[in-house]
Amino acid sequence: MCRNITTLRGLEPHATDDEIEAAARQYVRKVTGVQQLSDATREPFERAVAEIAHITAHLLDALPERRRPPATVPPLRRPEVQARIAAREAAAG
Repeated sequence: MCRNITTLRGLEPHATDDEIEAAARQYVRKVTGVQQLSDATREPFERAVAEIAHITAHLLDALPERRRPPATVPPLRRPEVQARIAAREAAAG
C-alpha cells in the first residue's frame, strides 16, 4: 500500500469527502505513475479519482465500526498541513 494513503475507517469524526478524495488521488498517482497532469492524462486521471472516492465512501459506510481508531492522524487533520493548505488557498485567491 502506498504509505501516503492513511487509514480512514474508524476516524472520529468520520472521514470527510476531502480526506477520501485525497486518498483516492494518492492511490491513482501510485498505480499510474502520473505525478503531473497533462491534457492527455487529466480527464482519465480525474475520472478515476472520482470513481475511487465514490467507491471508497460506500465501502466506509458499509463496514462495521472499528473497535480501535487508526494509530495515525490523517494528514488533512494535522494542524501544520491545515496551515499549508490555508496559505496556498490565500495565495491563489
